[in-house]
Amino acid sequence: MRKFKKFVSTAIIAAMAGTLCLTGCGSNSSSESSTGSSKSEKQVTVAVVQPMSHTSLDQIRDTITSELGKDDNIKVVTDNANGDTAALSSIIENYKSEGVDIVVPIATSTAQTAKSVYDGEDTPIVFAAVSDPEAAGLTGEDCANITGVSNNIPADEIVKLIANFQPDYKKIGFLYTSSETNSVSTITAAKKYCDDNNIAYEESSISNVSELQTAVESLISKGVDALYTGNDNTIASAMATYTDAAYAKKVPIYCGADSMVADGGFATVGVNYVQLGKQVADMVEKIANGEKVSDIPYETISDYAKYVNMQAVKQFGGNFDKKAFEGFDVLVEEDGTSHFNK
Repeated sequence: MRKFKKFVSTAIIAAMAGTLCLTGCGSNSSSESSTGSSKSEKQVTVAVVQPMSHTSLDQIRDTITSELGKDDNIKVVTDNANGDTAALSSIIENYKSEGVDIVVPIATSTAQTAKSVYDGEDTPIVFAAVSDPEAAGLTGEDCANITGVSNNIPADEIVKLIANFQPDYKKIGFLYTSSETNSVSTITAAKKYCDDNNIAYEESSISNVSELQTAVESLISKGVDALYTGNDNTIASAMATYTDAAYAKKVPIYCGADSMVADGGFATVGVNYVQLGKQVADMVEKIANGEKVSDIPYETISDYAKYVNMQAVKQFGGNFDKKAFEGFDVLVEEDGTSHFNK
């Protein structure tokens, strides 16, 4: 422009400048729309689905929705199958029909159902709280659209937890739900560790909550000194039944999650479900902002919780060395005051 300025009139220059300004403004608007567009042009809908209600699952759901709720460009919808397997499939089928952008199934059964419903589809699935993604069939070539956060607990930590409080224990009782892949996987790993280290144990599985009390009593009759249940949704939903049966016989219950301790279990080196929920939400945001699911490998929970329930100690009459509590936070005080989720 400067080179030819002397050959054109001021009016022409002004007109050209105005045209350039309009063109430039249009170009900038288009650029902003393309770089930040997915956010401004289309709101991403995320469906969070859980198989039932209990403290752990509700905490995961609430954390995910709270974290994603900070982003105005993400809309979160939630649903709960309330323990109904058929309903779980219908819920996810409905979300598929509605064309939600991302599905977040909580727990193994929900993730497996989501995989089945979305078989052959590109819709991203970000699972939450799957103890063993490989055993659950959520990894591999047919799972390019699946990632998430596992709540796996190392088997050696389970046994160390029990030995920390009961160094003279003779036998562990493992209790789990036979239909829950996540729970079976945790107990299988724990049993192998016990086999490899000559640690005695008994095991009992249930198919539904109605069998829980009988299973507890059966294990105790076989002389177990401690009971352990991992990330088991069925049992977590019935902790009152579990603790009533065990504590009446003075046997402590060790758990795979802080929420299970909040609901009556004695101690855990387990999952911090707030941390897990935040990790899941972070993955969802990355995908919502354009990252490919295939570029985001599944993760394991990054921070374990170490909690005790002092009211439970009072209930089963425990008498532990004070040093055993070092490194553990009190989740429930002796008088029942709970610090869970606070």
